[in-house]
Amino acid sequence: MYKKFETELAGRPLVVETGKVAELTNGNAIIHYGDTVVMVNVTASKEPKEGVDFFPLSVDYEEKLYAVGKIPGSFQKREGKPADKAILTSRAIDRPIRPLFPKDFRNDVCVVATVLSVEQDNSPEVCAMIGASVALSISDIPFAGPTAAVSVGYVDNQIVINPTVAQREKSRLRLTVAGTLEKVTMIEAGADEIPNDTMLDAIKAGHEEIKKLCAFIKGIEEEVGKPKFEYVSFATNPEVFAEIETNFKERMYNDVQAQDKEVRDANMEALATDIQNYFVEKYGEEETENKSADIAASIHDLEKQCVREMILKEHKRPDGRKIDEIRPLSCEVGVLPRVHGSAIFTRGQTQVLSVVTLGTKSEEQELDGLDEEESKRYMHQYNFPSYSVGEARPSRGPGRREIGHGALAEKALVPVIPSEDEFPYTIRVVSEVLSSNGSTSQASICGSTLALMDAGVPIKRPVAGISTGLVTNPENPDDYVMLTDIQGLEDFFGDMDFKVGGTEKGITAIQVDIKVDGLSYKIIEEAFARTRKARQYILDDIMKPVISEPREEISKYAPHIITTQIKVEKIKDVIGKGGETINKIIDETGVKIDIEEDGQVFIYSTDAEMGEKALDIIENIARVVEVGQIYYGTVTRTTSFGAFVDIGGGKEGLVHISKIAKEHIKNVADYVNVGDKVPVKVIEIDDQGRINLTMKDLVENNSEEENKSESSLEENTETSSIEEKMEE
Repeated sequence: MYKKFETELAGRPLVVETGKVAELTNGNAIIHYGDTVVMVNVTASKEPKEGVDFFPLSVDYEEKLYAVGKIPGSFQKREGKPADKAILTSRAIDRPIRPLFPKDFRNDVCVVATVLSVEQDNSPEVCAMIGASVALSISDIPFAGPTAAVSVGYVDNQIVINPTVAQREKSRLRLTVAGTLEKVTMIEAGADEIPNDTMLDAIKAGHEEIKKLCAFIKGIEEEVGKPKFEYVSFATNPEVFAEIETNFKERMYNDVQAQDKEVRDANMEALATDIQNYFVEKYGEEETENKSADIAASIHDLEKQCVREMILKEHKRPDGRKIDEIRPLSCEVGVLPRVHGSAIFTRGQTQVLSVVTLGTKSEEQELDGLDEEESKRYMHQYNFPSYSVGEARPSRGPGRREIGHGALAEKALVPVIPSEDEFPYTIRVVSEVLSSNGSTSQASICGSTLALMDAGVPIKRPVAGISTGLVTNPENPDDYVMLTDIQGLEDFFGDMDFKVGGTEKGITAIQVDIKVDGLSYKIIEEAFARTRKARQYILDDIMKPVISEPREEISKYAPHIITTQIKVEKIKDVIGKGGETINKIIDETGVKIDIEEDGQVFIYSTDAEMGEKALDIIENIARVVEVGQIYYGTVTRTTSFGAFVDIGGGKEGLVHISKIAKEHIKNVADYVNVGDKVPVKVIEIDDQGRINLTMKDLVENNSEEENKSESSLEENTETSSIEEKMEE
């Protein structure tokens, strides 16, 4: 049955429609926010998925280019694989809803958010997150929602909910917050060195709006929601767990405390084998085979229990560190000889190699998405090969995790990247994970900062990243332990991965993954304080002694840039018909050339001499010839009525026979010949662009004046004429 619900969000109407379309889904919602329209459909399989020990949730955020009146640029003229931003939005939808499904639920659940129309002032990403909560809440799928989300900006020192395009352009903060009525369930942020207290205030302000939205969604659920269906529980068999706990907990408790990941993994493998043999001896192979899934789940749960008890009750960590202690750190720069910048950052058994490449403006990444961003000049990519965790799997290209971690590192570093005016390069950073035992994304931030400084990129300040974890007591929310610099095991069995990147001045990026029903403000505030202290230690004691500021010179293997400015109307002359002129310059000098619409020219060359040669050619072509200017030109041909003189830049003018000398002459060749260098002055440019020159007023100038005239060829298009210099 069709229903329509209305509320207000950030002063703009938010409309939810249900029961209008997609009647075969488990739940459906269409969200209208201004002219932005997003449809969310959710479905669940009737039976659990076989052979999995996790909840099989998939979330897809589908960008349709018709939503902004565009036709896809691909050969098929249809949308292909999702863009990185769509993948990041899918992850943002997933994170706050995943913890709200039952832990023992194994049915496939698919959430598909389709963007149908976009008004840039009203975020389709936020609409998709709200729509997912509505669709799940009113469906018959087991879900402990609702949840909701908003974006938050910081404009002119004021916190703004769901900022418009104009506000986003001025905002120092790009924050997305999700939560329930009681707690915050997700934080994703990019920021311009925002202080901890300001960031916390922004999160609180966002959560206040979220509470209103959750109450609104709860009302929709009460009116049109379906009863939740019964499902097959995959909870651990309590009898099998109790038997393993009784006989093997002490050994598990000791074996899991190996500091080295490889040793710990070997311990767990040997323990699992011994537990399997125990059941075979006691119950026989057939009965053990029937219980194999319960045995595996019980071993996992016992390991998790031991790790959590150790941390929560004894404040001990598996690798022996203190609660706020960071793993051993080291770093080095300039590790690769011919790349433009490189660094290795090591934290415990986590190790990342970051490599910087400097390119031309034309090498910017073009974006074909739904928002107003069309390109970006700073790109950060993250690779996570199987060998980094000691596994033998072929590489299949970047997955959602790799794209997400690369985007987080990019977000952390963007605020310190110099502007295009300061440093007119396209910058690509690639982080290769060499070894992984937790917090590889934060190691990528640190390593990439070092690599950028090694490349001579004049970043504003170094950036470091660190994560904190959490172990909570389910029976008492106030009983928890926070861990600084979590390793893989603590992330896997813990309740939170709170990642923060920033400079000494403030936060530049946040990403929070939560496995419980949410975080209190107290936990968030403590996480900010912990990460700030750890970040400062990394910056001052680890990174600064290795490289304290960007190198003064870029690598000799990087393209060096020469810039100049030409008049807009001269761009076509420099490019030439079909690119003939500019391609000839490139072939002759070996440089790369970018020309902006405003006439700004960038010449990239690893050979300084060839770069200067290309500059001279371009400035000669772009020179604006004006009446009264003096040039030192070359005679190209003579006729009975005068001589033609090349004054540079492909410009040729006529010196009429009457303008060659003060006296009357009969034969041009008696005074000038082809190849002669002569001073000339522009006396007229007719309607057809023909240039008329004179020599007779200049031929008596002394050699010093001729030298001045010759030097005018080396001046750019904006310099004053030699005649003006002579008068001075």
